[in-house]
This record gives sequence, C-alpha cells and structure tokens, in this order.
Amino acid sequence: MAICFRRFVPVSASVLLLLSTVVTQVNNDLSVKFVNVARQAGITAKTIYGDEKRNRYLLETTGCGAAFFDYDNDGWLDIFLVNGTRLDGPPRDPLPTNHLYRNRGDGTFEDVTERAGLVRTGWGQAVCVGDYDNDGHDDLFVSYYGRNALYHNNGNGTFTEVADKAGVANNRTKWGSGCAFVDYDRDGNLDLFVASYIDFDPKTAPLPETGPCLYKGLTVACGPPGLKGGVNMLFRNNGDGTFTDVSDRSGITKNNGTYGLGVVVSDFDNDGWPDIYVANDSAPATLYHNNRDGTFTDIAIEAGCAFSIDGKPQAGMGVAVGDYDRDGWFDIFKTNFSGDTSTLYRNIGKAIFDDVTFASGIGINTRWLGWGCGFFDMDNDGWLDVFLVNGHVYPEVEKLTTEAGYAQRKVLYKNLRNGRFEDISEKVGGAVLEPSPARGAAFGDYDNDGDIDILINPVNAYPELLRAETSGQNNWIKIKTVGVKSNRDGIGARIKCVTDDGVQIDEVRSGGSYYSQNDLRVHFGVGRATRIKQLEIRWPSGQVDLLNDLDVNQIITVREGTGLLRTQRNAKR
Repeated sequence: MAICFRRFVPVSASVLLLLSTVVTQVNNDLSVKFVNVARQAGITAKTIYGDEKRNRYLLETTGCGAAFFDYDNDGWLDIFLVNGTRLDGPPRDPLPTNHLYRNRGDGTFEDVTERAGLVRTGWGQAVCVGDYDNDGHDDLFVSYYGRNALYHNNGNGTFTEVADKAGVANNRTKWGSGCAFVDYDRDGNLDLFVASYIDFDPKTAPLPETGPCLYKGLTVACGPPGLKGGVNMLFRNNGDGTFTDVSDRSGITKNNGTYGLGVVVSDFDNDGWPDIYVANDSAPATLYHNNRDGTFTDIAIEAGCAFSIDGKPQAGMGVAVGDYDRDGWFDIFKTNFSGDTSTLYRNIGKAIFDDVTFASGIGINTRWLGWGCGFFDMDNDGWLDVFLVNGHVYPEVEKLTTEAGYAQRKVLYKNLRNGRFEDISEKVGGAVLEPSPARGAAFGDYDNDGDIDILINPVNAYPELLRAETSGQNNWIKIKTVGVKSNRDGIGARIKCVTDDGVQIDEVRSGGSYYSQNDLRVHFGVGRATRIKQLEIRWPSGQVDLLNDLDVNQIITVREGTGLLRTQRNAKR
C-alpha cells in the first residue's frame, strides 16, 4: 500500500481569514428542521450515569451509546439505549437499566426491555449490532466497565445473554469502550473489535483532591493522562457461536493505540478489505490497516490521520466516515475536547489523508466538547452533511463563565458542495440548539419517510429523538443488504449509487459515531434525480451485483447473488 509521511504546518493567516468568509451561502429558506419527539414517542426513561453534581472518577464521564436496529424484522427501526449506574449504588426506583423500545410503526415506541430479556444495570458503554451467527436476526454486543454482554437474538422477540459462552465477556483491561462487528478475514462470519479506554480500579485511582487534578482552577476527576491505558481486542468468529481472542496474533496489541473511545470500520484504501479507525483520548488516533493475511498494522501517523494539523495528539471521542466530496474515497470526521476543533481528514487516495479542518470551515468552532457524530444527507441533495452532539465531562464547569456549560447545544454543518461546510445550527434552531449533556448519537430513518432522524443518549438526562421534517422536493433510495456467501447483514458491502447527478458511495457498517450503531440500511439522497441509473453492490465475498433503472423514494432489499428481493414503495403505514 502506498503511504507517505505527512508534513504538519501551522494554520496560516489566509486560512483563518477564509474561515470568516463563507464563499457559498446556504439558502436561508432551509428545507429541513429537527423536532425532539422522544417523550410523545414513548422514549421516557432517564439515562443514569455517575453523580449529577460532581464526578470523582473518570468512569463517571464517558456515558453510553444508542442504537437504531430492526430486532424483529418488521421493517421498522427499533431503539436500544445503553444505561449506566452510580458509584454509590443505583437508584432503587426506578432501577436504571438498558432499554429496548419496539417501533409500533405509527411514530410511537413500546418499552419491551423486560419481555426481551435485556434488563441489566451497570456501567454500560458502547453498543454495536450484527448477525454474528447468520441466522437472519440481528444480535447486540454491549461493552461495559466490567463484563461485556453479547445478546443473541432468538428470533421470537427475546434475547439470551451468551457472552461467557461465546468467549467475549472479558476485557483484557477492565474497561471496554467502542465496538464494531467486522468480517476482517472475509470468511462470511462477523468478527468483533472492542476498544479499551483505561485500566481503571477505583481502589487505586487518584481522587480529584489527592491527584491533584485541575481544570481551569477547578478540582476535577483525574485522567486519562497519568492512568494506565487499555488494550484493544479483536475476536475472531469461529463459525460455531464462539469467538477466539486473536488480539496478539493479529497484531492489534503490538500496534499503538490506547485510551480508545469511538470506533469505525471502513475500507479506506479501496483494496476490498476493512480497516479499523479508533479515536483515542489524549493520544494519537489509530488506523489499523488490514494486511489481508489476518494481521493489522497501525499506519495512522504515516497516513496523516493521527494528529491535529499542527502535529499534536487530540482528545478524540466520536468518529464518522463518509465520502463528503464524492471523489470515491472515504473521509474521516472526529470530535475532540473543548478548546480544540473537530477534525476533518480528507482521503486524497489510498488512505492518504489531508487535514482540511480549517480549509473546510469545520475549524470555526472551538467551544464545544464533541461526542457522537455522523455524516448524513439531511436534505437528500446528494451531499453529506455533518451533525455532532456535545457536552462537557465536568459538571463543575457550570461555575466557569468561560465555558459553554455542562449541557451544550448540537452543531449542524451544511455541505456547500465545494469542499466547505457552513455551521447552520442557528438557522435550523429548535432541537438543534437545545443544550444537553450528550454522549451517544445514532442516525437512522425510524419512521421510513425518507429522511434521517437522530437518536441521542445523554448522561443524567432524558434521551432525545430528533425527527427530521423536510419540506423540499429531493428524492432518495434506501438499501437493505442480505448476504449469502457474505455475512447475513452484508456488513462491509460497498454500494455505489449512479444517477444523472453523478456517483455516490457508502458501506454497510457496524459501530461508529460515539459508542453507537446507525441504521444498517444504506441511504442515498439523490436530489432531483427521478431514476437510479445503477446500484452496484460489492459484497465482502467478492460477488458484485448490479441493479439498473430503479424508482426513487423506496426501500429495497437486495440479496447477494440474487438481486432485488423486495421493495417498499409506500414507505409509510
């Protein structure tokens, strides 16, 4: 694989001047808005995570993920929300637990957690989805500080916890973080990657007072610098319901990578094999390049996606992948700590990245502490926009007038189609500007109306379900993949969408954002195009399927080697 060493340069005055002038303005009459419908939809359980006034340990700061997935195969996205607990014991009424909400298909959800067998209280972290046994029903993996959970979907509305039996219950260090199912060896069985944050033990961890640990004069929870970092893990699927820890054999533990949080999988060099990117907190990011022989090599530094533009490690949290400039290569967006910017790495080819944070306009914001994020086409114009959620880690910052607060608003960047983005949060207003101590964020079309909605999991607050309401005339298509030789979900499949407006690409992915799972169906906005000229699906097995001359504004199901299996032309019940 061709690689080059990146030369880091300071931000020039001309670049900073460019930030103050948006060359292309977005029409003020925006065609999309977001409305928080969580309560009326029935998403009413509060997420508990640590103390609400002050955090003694870093464990109380990271929060939980969220997932959109169709657990009962009825064509409607259900919701899974990870929950936490408190150091001094969980509240008794009600007991905090994970929550599974079944989509009724009418805009409301039913809490089926107990019926489904998913009740658990503990320090939940990330959630990722994948049909690891290829039985046609999506399973859940939840990482924990403590013992991880693997919930096997029984296909009858219930789940069975099988982490011990499957061999994925234990973290090498105590704190499992971001996760993703990935068929790294392309054998048709989903493997599992689990990052690790720190090797934390409250019996020996420093307290804020004894550290001492300070943030702008405030005494706060200590870490991660100074604490022992975690060890990332890769579990290979044996094809019989069990996994083998291949972290050492694959080279994962031999490479750099610690203080891991957000995880995303993508084929960054277009060689047909999935690579793994990890956002690390207060450490260089990691890009595990798939060597196609069962091993990985960290190439983040050489590839130019390990540091900020001035060559410094960042406090990475969430991470998203998308081809925002439609050049056929997947780019990376990463959220970071307050006082820093989010980072946008443009893939200029073969996994060589250029930091375009400032040139793109993303660098205009430094106030926010970012977490969950995603590339998504908010208005179906065919160009990927960016959304991120924010919230500080220290409740104590409410005493500071120099900070944006503990609860912070979201940020929405509009793709201007010229390599630049504009922050249109103020123009959209409403739920986007509503502050929240947010962490996880998942993206998916829960009401099947053709636009992408957003699920947000905060700490010590109520989840938000932001329903997208669009008034524009743009069209779309959504693709659900069913693997045969490949894994049943088609995770890792690359889809190319061709219209009169050009070409777009995306992949079926497990994991991503911060600790969260997006809709496994691939969505393309196609603007004013009235036909899809061609869809090309390149499956992990190597099979290539072509579908020609398709209607827009429909959800289609494609089976590997067979082609079009099912269409849902009227996407509303």
